[in-house]
Amino acid sequence: MLARTKDGKINYKKLIIESGLYLVLFCMLVAIIIKEPTFLSIRNFKNILTQSSVRTIIALGVAGLIVTQGTDLSAGRQVGLAAVISATLLQSLTNVNKAFPQLGEFSIFTVIIIVVLIGTVIASINGLVVATLNVHPFIATLGTMTIVYGMNSLYYDKAGAAPISGFVKRYSQFAQGSIEIAGYTIPYLIIYAAIATAIMWVLWNKTKFGKNVFAVGGNPEAAKVSGVNVWLTIVGIYALSGAYYAFGGFLEAGRIGSATNNLGFMYEMDAIAACVIGGVSFYGGVGKISGVITGVIILTVINYGLTYVGVSPYWQYIIKGIIIIAAVAFDSIKYAKKK
Repeated sequence: MLARTKDGKINYKKLIIESGLYLVLFCMLVAIIIKEPTFLSIRNFKNILTQSSVRTIIALGVAGLIVTQGTDLSAGRQVGLAAVISATLLQSLTNVNKAFPQLGEFSIFTVIIIVVLIGTVIASINGLVVATLNVHPFIATLGTMTIVYGMNSLYYDKAGAAPISGFVKRYSQFAQGSIEIAGYTIPYLIIYAAIATAIMWVLWNKTKFGKNVFAVGGNPEAAKVSGVNVWLTIVGIYALSGAYYAFGGFLEAGRIGSATNNLGFMYEMDAIAACVIGGVSFYGGVGKISGVITGVIILTVINYGLTYVGVSPYWQYIIKGIIIIAAVAFDSIKYAKKK
């Protein structure tokens, strides 16, 4: 519905504030299509959805933190740590470059449990620092980002300081495989992302925990007076985010086919940008799962499209930075209007 004034006329100023960023991104997409009409194809659409899958899982983890007026700069490094650990534990026994030859074979689900537990612990520490010591999430997760990268680099050095690859077939199949449904080939990654989305949607919309998250994000003091355990809610949402990062890292290593200690670099920026583009407000208490998914897809379409038409990766960083600033700026303007 178009924004209108009291007398029924279209409020163009409000329309620009609420939809300006989407219009800019739409114009970018149109420009990409004009330059390369072949961009519109089923193959590219499937590639975009596949690339969006892991990003969606990571963004879903970040989204809950933004709802509580937080953020997580360590998300990408946590993804990288989970990816490297998964890669070392799931190398084939016949791989002559196996990082730890003394280790036997691990099952897929054992490794998932291991990395998810590690991710949950690390993210819970973030939550404890924020909730107990009242350290701003930006500073707390900035410190964690550096620590986790250092831990990952030490582990990576122990593993030989070379790209870790040569996985067991079941791991590659788990991350790169697909299933045929009604004549269409659906990559497993899309299915995993759909399941992760459904779980988070239920948590946000159908549980007391989800209601508490939005209450804390909207007004922590009022939530506390209403009987919400603010401390437990903050620690819980951080712990949940860590589990999502870890699973995303597990899938990312399998999708790419290798892992290094630099995997996951800047992933948090994409996740944060996708959340804000999708309407998750940095001022807390506002956000929808559907918006997060929309934001991820839009950002992936732009990234994929710019690469498709041959735009330099350096220019892509500049464009992505502008999009992030614009998204937060529009969010700030909307918040100021509401205030």
